[in-house]
Amino acid sequence: MCQLLGMNCNTPTDILFSFEGFHRRGGLTDHHADGWGIAFFEGRGCRLLLDDKPSVESPVAQLVRQYPIKSRNVIAHIRKATQGVVNLANTHPFMREMWGQYWIFAHNGDLKTFQPTPGCHFNPVGTTDSEAAFCHLMEQLRSKWCSPPSLDELFDEVSRLAAELHSHGVFNFILSNGEIMFAHCSTNLHLIIRQAPFNTAHLVDNDVTIDFSTVTTPRDLVAVVATQPLTDNENWQALPPGQLVLLRDGAVLRSNVPLEKKY
Repeated sequence: MCQLLGMNCNTPTDILFSFEGFHRRGGLTDHHADGWGIAFFEGRGCRLLLDDKPSVESPVAQLVRQYPIKSRNVIAHIRKATQGVVNLANTHPFMREMWGQYWIFAHNGDLKTFQPTPGCHFNPVGTTDSEAAFCHLMEQLRSKWCSPPSLDELFDEVSRLAAELHSHGVFNFILSNGEIMFAHCSTNLHLIIRQAPFNTAHLVDNDVTIDFSTVTTPRDLVAVVATQPLTDNENWQALPPGQLVLLRDGAVLRSNVPLEKKY
């Protein structure tokens, strides 16, 4: 299935190190070769880059590798198609506007029994179960609230909807509006929160090492979510199935299943 990557920070941070390993999973170190995309939030705006070519050979991926865009929230996705043809309309992440905010969504899984009714506010452009699930989730939130609810109310409703969609199949996803990030584990999703004292990290997919102490400050908090760990010398937390995590400023704000470790 697909590969997910998310980053949530308390200060604008570039994702060059993580992406250097991640993009190689799109046709080189893994067989996910049906397109890829990445979204960077910058203030209230969002820079969304998509390509239906494998990320390992995509000119757009080469641009991202050389362009140190700093963002507090980033979502990237490498696609292994299970539903829908390989084209740009079916390439994640997907973006919609709600409550005067851009929302970005990427999904790893297969919702074979999910057949939603058309919405009043949100409908898919492509033919994937992923975009249909995103539109259903957004439709339910928009129908319930005309303006942003409290974070506790929003978390409870997203948790309910995630469980509903999970009942139709595999539903790992990352969702963000540029301020907060939701990460939901159905089968495989891992989390690490990097904070002082920072150490070195070595990529799984490439022989590249970075000393984070040379590129951070003692106040930095950087949460990274990935389908599979990106490094082989750090302590990644495997999220249990059914867990929804809410991240803000690089830290876990809420979880519907207690985390085994406290950060």
